[in-house]
Parts: sequence; structure tokens; C-alpha cells
Amino acid sequence: MTIHRRAVIGSAGLCVLAGGAFGLRVLAAPTRYEVSYSEAEWRKRLTPQQFAVLRKAATERAYTSPLDKEKRAGTFICAGCGLPLYSSKTKFESGTGWPSFWRPLPNAVATSTDWKIGVPRTEVHCRRCGGHLGHVFDDGPRPTGKRYCMNGVAMKFVPA
Repeated sequence: MTIHRRAVIGSAGLCVLAGGAFGLRVLAAPTRYEVSYSEAEWRKRLTPQQFAVLRKAATERAYTSPLDKEKRAGTFICAGCGLPLYSSKTKFESGTGWPSFWRPLPNAVATSTDWKIGVPRTEVHCRRCGGHLGHVFDDGPRPTGKRYCMNGVAMKFVPA
């Protein structure tokens, strides 16, 4: 049997499209977390918008979160489990409409590959509860060059 290069490339492309169409994610992070609840318990603990973002990987509308304009010194924590995620010292104005940071706190976040829109993106989630926070991109400021573009509803702010 002869396998043609076009058939292989075409099949790979269909897999990519199918992955995006069905919102498949390739998880590089652990599937068991220190903080874990049933779906019903998460629904009790979170607002409907927090649940949609943190537990179902939805995205809030740009420019709707008050945390995008938060300028005080303090710490941004996970709205699901309270884990400190980002220092206000690493927050910057990205112009995207979502709170953006150039570095998370040590041991705060984990990442996985997300194919939800048909192309791979690096999803960022809470290391302790697995809650979806947003995505990280390579177009941020120095010193890291990263832009951690987070859903404000996935976090809470604790002033210093």
C-alpha cells in the first residue's frame, strides 16, 4: 500500500480542525488537583460567570472586568480556590481589555494546549484547582516577553 504525502497532510489538517471544532484540549497539567469539588459544589461556590470561565473555559467579554483597570498594590488570587496568582507589580496595560501580567507568582499556574479556536494556544490555569484563567502569548513586555491575558472574573484582588 502506498501512502501519499498529500493524504497524510490532509488527514493531519482534518485532525486539527476537528480538535478545534470540538473544543478539544491537550492537557499537559495534572488532572487531579489539591482543591477539587463536584460540578454541583463548584456551582454553589462560584457565580454563574465564574463557573463558566473557571470550570468550562469560557471567556468573559473584553473591557467588562474592573480588574482590568485595577492599579493598587496587591495580589490577584484565584476566584476558585484563593491561590495567589499574580503580583500587581507584574501587571501592565496591554490594551486587550483583559488584565494582563508579564509573570505569574512562583508555582501559581500551569499550562496546557488549547485547540478551541482551531489553532494551538497556551491555556493558563490555576495550579491548585485547575480553573481556567486565560491564555499566555509571546507578545508581552520585558523582562519575560510574555503576556498572561487573564479573565478578570477568574480572579479576585487582595490589596496590599
